[in-house]
Amino acid sequence: MGPKYTELKDKVVVITGGGGVLGRTFAEALAEQGAKLAILDINLDAAMAVASKIEESGGEARGFEVNVLDKKSLQQAHLKIKKQLGPCDILLNGAGGNHPKGTTSKTHLFEEDIRDDEELKTFFDLDYDSVQFVFNLNFLGTLLPTQIFAKDMIGRKGCSVINISSMNAYTPLTKIPAYSGAKAAVSNFTQWLAVHFSKVNIRVNALAPGFFLTEQNRSLLTDENGELTERGSTIIEHTPMGRFGEPEDLQGTLLWLCSNGSKFVTGIIVPVDGGFSSFSGV
Repeated sequence: MGPKYTELKDKVVVITGGGGVLGRTFAEALAEQGAKLAILDINLDAAMAVASKIEESGGEARGFEVNVLDKKSLQQAHLKIKKQLGPCDILLNGAGGNHPKGTTSKTHLFEEDIRDDEELKTFFDLDYDSVQFVFNLNFLGTLLPTQIFAKDMIGRKGCSVINISSMNAYTPLTKIPAYSGAKAAVSNFTQWLAVHFSKVNIRVNALAPGFFLTEQNRSLLTDENGELTERGSTIIEHTPMGRFGEPEDLQGTLLWLCSNGSKFVTGIIVPVDGGFSSFSGV
């Protein structure tokens, strides 16, 4: 994999959403550096699968069933992690996601769209509970774990919080107002928290992945034959490197943000996007 980050050996890293595609990739990269991993996910089987794979490869990891919107669930996991692995050194807030009822059917609203059509979802049809769920999962799902685990970091060296933002936070994407707004909140919170924690030596940064094929977005970006959908084609056309990201593309930036190489870096959101955020479309 690239350079070794010896300072990460035996660091206790807590990863929320650790059972997902990106969370699993983050965990594997850190395990290769000798970190001890706590894999948190609402799906216990997914968390255990990631932890088991790391253990089989000679690393140290534990899987935990956790709801990042439930403080009691987080507190119970925190106690178990401290007992089994030790206090948290690095928190990676990877939990997040969208909801179909927090999206619109079309990129633009037209007068003819204002009609009784259950299939067509305009801005006026956005579901309150679904929009609230998206904001809670992404923003509160970042804030609450930080409240629980960052206390371990106070007064210790080499500790940091890493959040997951998105390209949507820079400029909102069409159709997904709830998710775009929620990720913008994550970026803003990252900067706020970096200032707030600066005097207790806890760094706070965020990754902003470009477009990666995950189970959540695969059906939106590719069809059943693996060909690009119209939306998928538009994304590739606006990504100068001309491809979707691969989970491994995030590992180098993640390790840098976790390591001493970025010890004077806090409050930034790093785009890993193949140039998407730099391209005007012309």
